[in-house]
Amino acid sequence: MSQSPDGGWIADLVREVTETVAQRTDERTTAVFRRCFADTLEATMTPLPDGTVFVLTGDIPAMWLRDSTTQLAPYLHFADAHPALADLLVAINRRQLDDIAHDPYANAFNAEPNGAGHQADITDSSPRIWERKYEIDSLCFPLRLASDIHRVTGRTDHLDARFVDGVRRVIELWRTEQDHENRSTYRFERHDAPSTDTLVREGRGSLTAPTGMSWSAFRPSDDACAFGYNVPGNAFAASVLRDVEHLAIDVLDDTELAAEAASLREEIEEGIRAHGVTETASHGAIYAYEVDGLGGRLLMDDANVPSLLSLPLIGWCASDDPLYLATRAFILSPENPTFFAGTAAYGLGSPHTPEEYIWPIGLAIEGLTSTDVDEKRRIIDTLLRTDAGTGVMHESFHKDDPSLFTRPWFSWANAMFCELVLDVAGLRTLDRDPAAVGGVR
Repeated sequence: MSQSPDGGWIADLVREVTETVAQRTDERTTAVFRRCFADTLEATMTPLPDGTVFVLTGDIPAMWLRDSTTQLAPYLHFADAHPALADLLVAINRRQLDDIAHDPYANAFNAEPNGAGHQADITDSSPRIWERKYEIDSLCFPLRLASDIHRVTGRTDHLDARFVDGVRRVIELWRTEQDHENRSTYRFERHDAPSTDTLVREGRGSLTAPTGMSWSAFRPSDDACAFGYNVPGNAFAASVLRDVEHLAIDVLDDTELAAEAASLREEIEEGIRAHGVTETASHGAIYAYEVDGLGGRLLMDDANVPSLLSLPLIGWCASDDPLYLATRAFILSPENPTFFAGTAAYGLGSPHTPEEYIWPIGLAIEGLTSTDVDEKRRIIDTLLRTDAGTGVMHESFHKDDPSLFTRPWFSWANAMFCELVLDVAGLRTLDRDPAAVGGVR
């Protein structure tokens, strides 16, 4: 059961932000915003005896490294003015770093070593691990959170030995997975499950060749990668490694760590340029979603972040970057197999959910990466019209009938709705540098 941190300051924060949103939006938007904004703070967090904080993803009783970061996105903008909020963010980040120290290949964890979750999977697991699906993005998110806390508040107390150890573990793993075939010992199999829940070749995954990018077993959706090198995941890794470079120089005074991060970043960026861009008949050069270094490619996008649609948000490129715009045009077109258009809405879905189901997260990312404020408002209206009267966001809903939806409580989706509302209300202060990290020019 979740036990919220001391609620006095939480109520004050929710009231303060909601009042400002009410002045800049309408009554319906404000009501749903307030409910979603309060959701993560009031219902998903459990302080632990070691001083860290465990964050539920929603209706699944586990903490995902990815979700527990994205669930915090709307609060980062206010952390500088609210020290108790900053303390909470640090406590969550420390929990994430402890989880990475326990096993950097795991994506989701239990609050204690109780053996809950997918213990029957054939992989090197432990009772603390809920699931051990290796995803490159799962390691990106805690490092991004640490960097963002510093950017917003100026704090450095969380950039301690635990942080440095986490960074070094991540860099070592990403180096190993640059040559998964010859260097990696990671294996994962799940029997009596859909093919997307397990890896082929006795848990090794599909065949790949070195590209400079780092291999990933699974996507941000927790579905197995088809071609091994997830392009948006690698773009996120490159952006996060740039964060590490800056922190190593400006805060840690560690030139060796800065050099290690820079070297790996450059190799990943070059790998994306050389292998992650492909020509199409309708849209010209665009980013592929996955490649294998052997000529295989997958042209699609997934609503889960990091996605190709989210590239400006994760710091890879600017929203008006020509290659990104061409890729965006493909993503938001019928040529993308995960784009669905119906009588209730049109937008990005995912192979993780049923055919013709649209994700509120995908809609929110579409709005956050748009340069058109009218488009942002249109998407907010779509999200409000498709919540099935529940006042919260869901994982996905049917394009023609929003009363058909998956996951009644999904905190990440609530957070992304809040991010888009904060953006339209002029309250979203933390954003990536618009200059590209490694975007192809």
